[in-house]
Amino acid sequence: MRALYTGNQAIARGAWEAGVKVATAYPGTPSTEILESLAAFPEVRAEWSPNEKVALEVALGAALAGVRSIVAFKHVGLNVASDPLLTASYIGVTAGLVVVTADDPGMFSSQNEQDNRHYGRLGKVPVLEPSSSQEALDFTRAAFDLSERFDTPVLVRTTSRVSHTRCPVELGERREPGRTPGWVKDPAKMVMVPSHARARHPLVEERLRRLEELAEECPWNRVEMRDPGLGIVTGGIAYQYVREALPQASVLKLGLAWPLPRRLILDFARRVGRLLVVEELDPFWETEVRALGLDASGKAFFPAVGELSPELVACGAETALGERSAARPAAPAPAAELAVAASGPAGGGTPAAHAPPSPALPGRPPVLCPGCPHRPMFYVLHRLGVTVTGDIGCYTLAVLPPLQSIDTCTCMGASIGQAMGIELALGREASRRTVAVIGDSTFVHSGITGLIEVVYNRGAVTVIILDNGTTAMTGHQPHPATGVTAEGQRTHRLDLEGLCRAVGVEKVEVVDPCDLEAARQAVSSALAHEGPAVVISRRPCVLLDRGARREPMSVDPVCCTGCGSCWELGCPALEPGEITRIDAGRCTGCGVCAQVCPMEAIGGGGNGSGR
Repeated sequence: MRALYTGNQAIARGAWEAGVKVATAYPGTPSTEILESLAAFPEVRAEWSPNEKVALEVALGAALAGVRSIVAFKHVGLNVASDPLLTASYIGVTAGLVVVTADDPGMFSSQNEQDNRHYGRLGKVPVLEPSSSQEALDFTRAAFDLSERFDTPVLVRTTSRVSHTRCPVELGERREPGRTPGWVKDPAKMVMVPSHARARHPLVEERLRRLEELAEECPWNRVEMRDPGLGIVTGGIAYQYVREALPQASVLKLGLAWPLPRRLILDFARRVGRLLVVEELDPFWETEVRALGLDASGKAFFPAVGELSPELVACGAETALGERSAARPAAPAPAAELAVAASGPAGGGTPAAHAPPSPALPGRPPVLCPGCPHRPMFYVLHRLGVTVTGDIGCYTLAVLPPLQSIDTCTCMGASIGQAMGIELALGREASRRTVAVIGDSTFVHSGITGLIEVVYNRGAVTVIILDNGTTAMTGHQPHPATGVTAEGQRTHRLDLEGLCRAVGVEKVEVVDPCDLEAARQAVSSALAHEGPAVVISRRPCVLLDRGARREPMSVDPVCCTGCGSCWELGCPALEPGEITRIDAGRCTGCGVCAQVCPMEAIGGGGNGSGR
């Protein structure tokens, strides 16, 4: 049977076909849909975890107990989970354990562009890298066998394009592993005290040697010989770009991204003329290929920043082959030139026909939704003039005009620790002018420990937990403070107020952010408090709680002077002009604009917080 699947759906299907029983994750684009898809299979226990470290630890425990398990997160999530991953490499598995890392070249939804192939080398674990949805399914299914054969976790690395592009996929049946789950006590393998770890390390090195032998003959690495004048080492989504831009080039496709097949690479290099390495982000393969003594080029012609594309691949190859004397231009080559380099130095190629490029789409800058409960809180913070240490979430958009009220954003959970650092560096008075903001899901993910740090070290940091009742930025996944599981079942709801008090915060206040005066008073009172304080800004995400939408607000054109006070909210439903207009199709009736209008020209809505 065939179906049209994204790479993420295909990974989920491949895991299901491989007989996976346990799936864990923390949501993060571009990986989120993997667990959402797995949750639809009744044979799989799917769980959202508080963070990626916990997710991997749960999956590892299940694998050691004899059931195949998978864990998925975006690339920066593997940073959080790197501690258990590197030790899991020593421990190994009982049943297969697959770790999906979804990289984000181009930073469509991320704070950096790290290349997680490096984790394969660092952890001495194999890395499979699919280039299509079909390979995403096939490689994931194979990864479980590979994991059990070599007693190791296996990384499956995708990128945004593979994760979200739909391709036809051949579906298979579920195959239950012939293993009875159960715990086999084996401290020497599973308890990594120094004496045990010393004994395990040589086994890890021997495993790596055997994996290198596998790389020479496995079906995931293949040579496609065409014109011998140009040979390209590539893999992942870059393989698709090479095949589109340079259809006549000979290719060594690396599906096993690590470890590399050294003999296969050397043999391929002897069979071709010019050798290029085309890969997204870091010169990971290029460095290894050059270390073999080969004259190969890569990042000199193909950028290390952002996504590649067929245009960039064609243009870079053209420059590398000496067909352009000047440096490669910043803009992609004209469409008619894209296949000039396809034939290589030996000649004989014919430029492919290309349609004229499509006109560029108009820019659409990201913006908080109309009625977003984060907007009024950041409006208050902006008016108070405080320094705001920010975190990862929709609310990071408050860095943009007109709110302009986020001063830092580093990684999940960093806001509280950074605010504490400011206090340590600048004194307690700095905490009277500094606020750490963090979402409810991010707080559960890795903000709790930051709050404990503040309390334990007698800080006076003010923390605002932006509780919109969901993990909004990645598509409204539940988390422990929502009281709903990944499978939609009701469960215990983590009490954020009780938790904050339990770790030692004496001043905890809950406020509706759409009541601007109440929000201002709550923040001001927290800043004036002698010790740590938490303000929980609680109002459901407007996209999640459709029932909270009110009648749209309206403007009295007689009273409105066009002063622009309401425009400082940055609400997309407000249309500036000589007289402000409100787009009734966008307005959710939250009433915040009515509260900031000095002329009392805005009315309607009816949620009780407006005029």
